[in-house]
Amino acid sequence: MRSRTINRFLLILLAVFCFSAFTAPGKAEDRVLPAKVYRDKMKGGWIGQIIGVVWGAPTEFKWNDKIIPEEKVPKWKTGFINNAFGQDDLYVEMTFLRTLEQYGLNCDIRQAGIDFANSEYALWCANRAGRNNLRSGIAPPDSGHPKFNRCPNDIDYQIEADYAGLISPGLPNRVIALGDKFGRLMNYSDGIYGGIFMGGMYAEAFFTDDLQKVIAAGLASIPEKSQYAEMVRDMVKWHHENPGDWQKTWNLACEKYRKNPEYQKCSNGGIDVKINGVCVLLGLLYGDKDIEKTTIISMRGGFDSDCNPSSAVGVLCTMIGFDKIPERFTNGLNLEKKFSYTSYNIPGLLNVCEKLARSIIIAEHGKIEKDANGNEIFMIPRQKAAPLPLELSWAPGPVANSRFSSSEMDQIRFLFYGINAIQKGIDKFFPGWTISQCGSDMDPGIREHEGNANTLITHPWDKETPCLLTRSYRVPDKGKAVLHLTVGAHGKKYNWELIVRVFGSEQFRAVIGAGGAFDKPWNDINIDLSKYAGQTVQIELANRANGWHCEAGYWKTIEFINK
Repeated sequence: MRSRTINRFLLILLAVFCFSAFTAPGKAEDRVLPAKVYRDKMKGGWIGQIIGVVWGAPTEFKWNDKIIPEEKVPKWKTGFINNAFGQDDLYVEMTFLRTLEQYGLNCDIRQAGIDFANSEYALWCANRAGRNNLRSGIAPPDSGHPKFNRCPNDIDYQIEADYAGLISPGLPNRVIALGDKFGRLMNYSDGIYGGIFMGGMYAEAFFTDDLQKVIAAGLASIPEKSQYAEMVRDMVKWHHENPGDWQKTWNLACEKYRKNPEYQKCSNGGIDVKINGVCVLLGLLYGDKDIEKTTIISMRGGFDSDCNPSSAVGVLCTMIGFDKIPERFTNGLNLEKKFSYTSYNIPGLLNVCEKLARSIIIAEHGKIEKDANGNEIFMIPRQKAAPLPLELSWAPGPVANSRFSSSEMDQIRFLFYGINAIQKGIDKFFPGWTISQCGSDMDPGIREHEGNANTLITHPWDKETPCLLTRSYRVPDKGKAVLHLTVGAHGKKYNWELIVRVFGSEQFRAVIGAGGAFDKPWNDINIDLSKYAGQTVQIELANRANGWHCEAGYWKTIEFINK
């Protein structure tokens, strides 16, 4: 009898203990993440992004709607990793980190918009459209709204959202809140959901190496009925049905998400967020948690084939941590060089992310404690993701009628008023010339380049339509009349085609920049006009596309000389 009473008492104590252990704050309700493990995995996430983007960079947008041939895949080389510091896939998202660092976790979306408007790097697609809106006074969230932005479903926030998961370990609602703030600067609907999905995967990758759980966490962070969520579910299903054939899954995805017009509404051709999300998931699902295999499969999917492996390998390396990345990928990594347009080198980047993560954990009612050995432990509360309401880019909700005040506009250093503003700059620094057919990519206008404060920057309207500078000029009766040009390209890797016509007759054609005869930062070109002596001629200078990648024309000098 006494033995039974004691046993009953012990069972009650055990039940009370188990209940207490399950319900006590800071115990089973929390997810435990040692600070050292957080730092290692967060660093792995950044280095994974770097590996993916630099490896895929030579292939970017060269294969759309087709798989990159295996023999065209670049080989990894020692020191390759240091090509990262000029990659927009990395430095754009650091703009958002800087805003959070300077103004705190609760920074206003309008301040985020001002900071993005003041960024100095070249942009494309939704990023460019959103920033132009901000610079013209359209404040967020309207800057990404389809009424003002023709690229709402582009990939932009998806490739810039890694930071959100890396500073929000296990906290999907913080990832969602960051997407609702920074993603709206340039995107809408699936364009935002793609970024939140990526951030959600990163946030979960701190706690599991089960890829299906990581994908499920990302999926739980976005609206269930969005087309992006449908794509994720399809990819998981197709992988299950075709576990050894990623190319079959790629074909199934292209058939549905490229060829079916129902899934191309509001897409911008090859930039569409869903098809690029397909390529990220291809690498993760078929890459067997191997960095090289994950990178190559994601890259070979084509389209934005540097950003896609960057996201895939970033998530993978967050799962495995920096210490488990093979040395061949990280040998020679420059820790001191700063990323373009930022104040961060790699140690500085890691430090600001850890600082923000600590603040986020506390703000989300977590704790930072120490174990028996004095090592810091992050106690992170379990969260159920609360996705944003469903929005559709082709049937958007009402605009917010949000405009910057005059005092806010005073804080924006680069104002955008379209081609009329560019023409005013030309009238001042290149009088007599008229600009037409100028595309808005790469922020055309008058600004500093290669030491020249008043450089005219132009951009082709599209792949077939060049930007034109035209004017009439009376060629002197006597002497040798010369049209003198000093021109350059965006950088050492890029080029464009210069064409000079007089009375519609071609007088000169050359590639300016990489691969051409005129590949210096500044190139002097003289066009002899003597045969038109005494005539008033119509002159046309064309900035023509030559491959459609960073093809801005840079004009230092456009003048007439009579010798």
